[in-house]
Amino acid sequence: MSVSVRIPTILRTYTGGASEVQAEGDTLRAVVADLEAAHTGIAARILDDAGKIRRFVNVYVGDEDVRFADGLDTATPAGAQVSIIPAVAGG
Repeated sequence: MSVSVRIPTILRTYTGGASEVQAEGDTLRAVVADLEAAHTGIAARILDDAGKIRRFVNVYVGDEDVRFADGLDTATPAGAQVSIIPAVAGG
């Protein structure tokens, strides 16, 4: 299943500056693996050492926060929009 993945500015060095890329996979886990195959190093910025989504990274499939769905097992139907959004901190 081909999906569109929106890439935040901070991760665009991995995608050659592209703000949006295509990836394949029927779950978010498969999409992240496909992203890593095409853009080496990006998965380590999304996933922690245990293979879970990093605490300060939010991922949405459509309008749904995957933390409140099935996490990395969230379905990614063909044509879905996946958004990777790093948390912003400030003071």
